[in-house]
Amino acid sequence: MALHFAVENASHRAETESGDFVDEPSEDAIFMLIGDLNLTDNTFITIEPLVDAPAWYASISLLAEGGYEVEYRDARRSDHRLTTETDTSKIAKDTVIWLAHR
Repeated sequence: MALHFAVENASHRAETESGDFVDEPSEDAIFMLIGDLNLTDNTFITIEPLVDAPAWYASISLLAEGGYEVEYRDARRSDHRLTTETDTSKIAKDTVIWLAHR
């Protein structure tokens, strides 16, 4: 079942490799999208602004050996972070906090 949750005048969107998306994703929505990742056809989530040339993004990728690679990049602030994590609740919480500063 496809998940498409569009919000009028949204500033950013979380979208999975399989095409599911949530505009203005909450911590719970990000947690749910992470839970839907699999190694077959839905290995990552990207979150970025809904503009033609986004200056920032967050990416969460499922790793074959277990856990997730989490990347945050904001070119405007010369901010780039790349880490691995296994706790999906922590990933969702940290991502929402990072998004709040965009």
